Amino acid sequence: MVYLNCLSPSVEPRVSDHMPQIIDMIKQILDNGCAYNIDGDVYFSVDKFSDYGQLSGRKLEDNRAGERVAVDSRKKNPADFALWKSAKEGEPFWESPWGPGRPGWHIECSAMSAAYLGYFFDIHGGGMDLIFPHHENEIAQSCAACKKSNVSYWMHNGFVTIDSEKMSKSLGNFFTIRQVIDLYHPLALRLFLIGTHYRSPINYSDVLLENASDRVFYIYQTLHDCEEVLSHHNEEDRKDSIPPAVFSCISKFNEEVLLSMLDDLHTPVSVSALSEPLKTINDLLNTRQGKKQELRIESLAALEKAIKNVLSILGLMPTSYSEVLQQLMEKALKRAKLTEDQVLQKIEERTSARMSKEYEKSDSIRKELAAVGIALMDSPDGTSWRPAVPLSMQEQQISAA
Repeated sequence: MVYLNCLSPSVEPRVSDHMPQIIDMIKQILDNGCAYNIDGDVYFSVDKFSDYGQLSGRKLEDNRAGERVAVDSRKKNPADFALWKSAKEGEPFWESPWGPGRPGWHIECSAMSAAYLGYFFDIHGGGMDLIFPHHENEIAQSCAACKKSNVSYWMHNGFVTIDSEKMSKSLGNFFTIRQVIDLYHPLALRLFLIGTHYRSPINYSDVLLENASDRVFYIYQTLHDCEEVLSHHNEEDRKDSIPPAVFSCISKFNEEVLLSMLDDLHTPVSVSALSEPLKTINDLLNTRQGKKQELRIESLAALEKAIKNVLSILGLMPTSYSEVLQQLMEKALKRAKLTEDQVLQKIEERTSARMSKEYEKSDSIRKELAAVGIALMDSPDGTSWRPAVPLSMQEQQISAA
């Protein structure tokens, strides 16, 4: 959780610790005439809740019970669902006014939500597959227990697929977060995840994660370079104004992010909006002389501040750019199955080949490293390396396009 910049939950309740609250809620529903007891099994009567189906949009007559589980013939309506199940041999049980048993699947969530948040709260989340029947039943039983019960917003996330195939343990294509961040930086994973709207299905693939990792490196390298330049200038010496073009860039950026986040947390648009201010920073960093240098430092400071603010909102703001850049490089080496010394040795071999005018060998070394995700950059100061999307994955992207 911490690695992904996620806040830890305030409470992580366990059903077994909340049996009194569950039993009390079932009592309320029974007292309000919305449930019935048959031989120790308590069922919710969907006919007693006229708004049943309000979340999913499904009509009661459209529900076909018994397709996956045999319908209990004792039910008044096949769609009625269990609030309490009488004990069966070999199963854990708790004592209740209706005899020993255990709670139904849905009542647990309603009782624990009410215990910590009350009957009226803002946001309830879950996967798309929980809209019906789980969340539909939660609404019915919560409202049956308390008429004022209400959730302001329901947020349902899309499914995760692996290379366009549904993630499943049975298919052997299941990955844990720990396995993923062993090879990719947690912030690269976070960028990958928020690059798709939370309601849409998200396709997990090494190609997409490589792209996210490359993008994260670009963001933090740009900000690191910007920070390095700004560190040589006192804040007191800066002017208050910035050029109109830079002001316009920042205003447009802030507006795009605000509107996209107001639009059902449309994070992909916010991520995309980072491109222009980052490009502007790089243009300013590459400006060494002439009229364009006017208010350069002020512009860099304003752009960096705007970007840092949005990165904080998206949970992508690191404590140290240099630290994350180093970690991204270490992860790239691990994926490439190389050590940094081996990469530096290859750079030396390439430099020697270039000096000897062995350009074919020089190109071969560059391609060899590029194939495993190591890019070489030549400058007047020498050759350095950085993580990049491996050539084989770039080819996959081209063929897919």
